[in-house]
Amino acid sequence: MKFLRLDLLTLLISLFIFNSCKRQDGIGLGIDPSNEINGSLIVDSNVVINTVAEDSVVTSALAKTPLGNFNDPDFGTTISNVALGISLPNDAAYTVPAGTVTIDSAVLVLRYADGFYGDSVATRYVANVYQLQEKANAQTYYNTKRWQANLGNILGTKTFTARTHDSVTIVNIRDAKVDTVQKVGPQLRIPFSKKFIYDNLFNATGSQLASTLLFQNAVKGLYVSLDKAQPSDAGGIIQLALDSSRIDVFYKAVNGATIDTASVTLPFVSHSASISHTYTTTIQASLNDKTNSQNVFYLQGLAGLRAKVSFPDLSKFNPDSIVLNRAELVISPQPGSGIPYAPTPKLTMYQLDIAHQRTYLQDATETDPRSQVGVFGGGYSKTRKEYHFLVTAYIQDLIRKKTKDYGTYIAPVDTTDVTTGSSGTTLLSSIAPSAQVAARTIAVGSDKNSPYHIKLNIIYTRVRK
Repeated sequence: MKFLRLDLLTLLISLFIFNSCKRQDGIGLGIDPSNEINGSLIVDSNVVINTVAEDSVVTSALAKTPLGNFNDPDFGTTISNVALGISLPNDAAYTVPAGTVTIDSAVLVLRYADGFYGDSVATRYVANVYQLQEKANAQTYYNTKRWQANLGNILGTKTFTARTHDSVTIVNIRDAKVDTVQKVGPQLRIPFSKKFIYDNLFNATGSQLASTLLFQNAVKGLYVSLDKAQPSDAGGIIQLALDSSRIDVFYKAVNGATIDTASVTLPFVSHSASISHTYTTTIQASLNDKTNSQNVFYLQGLAGLRAKVSFPDLSKFNPDSIVLNRAELVISPQPGSGIPYAPTPKLTMYQLDIAHQRTYLQDATETDPRSQVGVFGGGYSKTRKEYHFLVTAYIQDLIRKKTKDYGTYIAPVDTTDVTTGSSGTTLLSSIAPSAQVAARTIAVGSDKNSPYHIKLNIIYTRVRK
């Protein structure tokens, strides 16, 4: 107890001594006001922004392929149909089973991928399957490709509600074993024409089944479209994982006294999407206006819409008298525009080089020592309801005229559409047009009367000479 009282007494004496000092800044060096560095914030609200059409995009061999029919009241109608190149089982020559073959069932299995956009509650969808009248090769196709198909003969149809994250239960037919019930991942299962399979596989000529190439020359491929059960339904865009989709055929072969029940799978060797947009008069007016900065601008995936942005007021900065500390572009969706269709979860920002090819901003590439790839931004904050881009190096180069603005753009990008940096760990958001994101954003542009208008926040330090 004596030690405790001694400690308390020492503490009180120490506090009294320190508090009695009249010159609190007596320790350390003083600051000369002429050498003091202060940062200043300026909000550049004179940002010029315009809605422009996106470039065409490759839709073949994608990890996610859009199938859709979506009527957005603000944007208009988007339709995406899918072309499939089918192959022989095991992608090799096929030998028809001996005996008499009868098909129990055939089903077109389309696996869902993440990225549905639209109405998943009220809309009933109708998927229809047709035969292509031209061959679907394993080559590069763009969203602008318009496929020729035999639309007078439906090979398969399915009415369904989009449940893109729900697993389904199927009967697993096993050769020489008891069939089992199995739960599989989310997928759309469309009953398929048994006659088509029989004519083109089990009853086909030997030459047609001799190789995948000959089979594809004869069959061409399949064409899948999506309709709405009711014209008044909003519809939506479904993303499909077609690399692992297929046609499953369950058949019975009777050869004398032997009855063989088995299945065979026809894989897809190619897939692509044909995408078209029919815009509202409001959107079309924005696209036609090439001169005025717009109070509202529009961003849309599926090779739809992007925005061109420029910063004309940067010329007022004297590059020899300031040091740029930070520059951040802030974009806000128009209040209420995210209901019922949420804003796109991520945006990308890029510039054009002298050859008018897309290239990364200085802040988003590892080749520039000033870059901050990890915090470059573009993601949508649900709490702040904003997108942010850190563009310090890019703005600094514009001010110092080290770079010329040949065109700077903002566009939707899929959250998984990234590339690996040279270090092998850093991920850079893609700047290519994307068909793997269907979401859209209505954003406030240069409307000075709105607190949500697009703005460039610049923090700089004035250098005293």
